[in-house]
Amino acid sequence: MLATLERIELLEYAEDLANMVLKSEIVEQYQICLYKMQSNKETQRKIKRFASLKDLYEEVQRFGKYHPDYKRVMMQIREAKRDMDLDLLVAEFKLAENDLQTLLDEISKLIGGAVSEHVKVPTGNPFFETGHGCGSGGSCGCS
Repeated sequence: MLATLERIELLEYAEDLANMVLKSEIVEQYQICLYKMQSNKETQRKIKRFASLKDLYEEVQRFGKYHPDYKRVMMQIREAKRDMDLDLLVAEFKLAENDLQTLLDEISKLIGGAVSEHVKVPTGNPFFETGHGCGSGGSCGCS
């Protein structure tokens, strides 16, 4: 019975933590950037162009450089990717997305570390996965 009550209490704490994250400035900035990116017609045009070329790229990749349109498709996809990545709203969204991912990685690392230093925490950042990133006394030497 005690284990069940502990489990419920832990789930409530996790829910409280999730609500704190959802109310954070980082999530608010992420949502603002996502909205701006999704509601801008020119940005969406660039994203859709890249997505459509990605399908063509995958078809060309099946045959590699022997495909008759290989060079043209490779050039077009690089141009479309660069055009999309240099869009201000896409760039702002990617920064906000990285900030949010970093926050989630840090939370995961803190929770895992509180249990044991040997707990492996899956994150989107290789510095957090090994526990030897900047700020932890890793290869850069800082702590």
